[in-house]
Amino acid sequence: MRIILCSWGGHGAWCWYKVVAELRSGGYSVSTIDLAACGADPRRIPEDVSSFAEYAQPLIDLVTAAPDNEKLVLVGHSFAGLSLASAMEAFPHKIAVAVFITAIVPDTTRAPWHIIEEHVKRSPTKYEGMEIKSISLPGKSQPFDVIVLDFERLATNLYQKCTTEITFSEARYGSVDRVFIVCGDDAMLTKDFQKWMIENGSVKEVMEIEVADHMAMLSKPKELCQCLISIFNKYAV
Repeated sequence: MRIILCSWGGHGAWCWYKVVAELRSGGYSVSTIDLAACGADPRRIPEDVSSFAEYAQPLIDLVTAAPDNEKLVLVGHSFAGLSLASAMEAFPHKIAVAVFITAIVPDTTRAPWHIIEEHVKRSPTKYEGMEIKSISLPGKSQPFDVIVLDFERLATNLYQKCTTEITFSEARYGSVDRVFIVCGDDAMLTKDFQKWMIENGSVKEVMEIEVADHMAMLSKPKELCQCLISIFNKYAV
């Protein structure tokens, strides 16, 4: 059994350092992953990474390399929920449970982008001052859409656009147990919006860290580890 921790857009594996230390001290096998153009990954967006599939490929590669007899607990935060869903769609038989920490939980009937659209609709002020640009890339027939945020907004309302190139099926993605961890003081994905995602995504179990902000792995690492250990013991042992 192994726990794989996946960070969200623009952040790297370093975010989990407190959680990794706590889990490994308890004897758990833990891996972290830098998604494409995140953390220590040397690639750049949009020059080297121009699709969601390319962005999520490091997680897909890690799950691909895992032996078939090794059950995995995938843990994703925020935007990484879509990366988890991609791995669940590709390898449902390898995943014991997927844990969404205040993360995007797609459903199997609509394009994943509708989650972002719903968030924009409910929290329009978080997106004021946001600029969308289309960039032409050498060798690419389609322009690449990027979202530009000023430094102040980047510090308070981090956001990254997801395209509609991915879909998830009930037979594969939907067959994997999903647990959602609510972060009660999340100022980006509010508690009400998290509850909406839970209802929309049909998760199996809900846990909550009442005073955690959006970055629970940094603000409440011990409480988060307690949740993860409980989930691991229930679904993966």
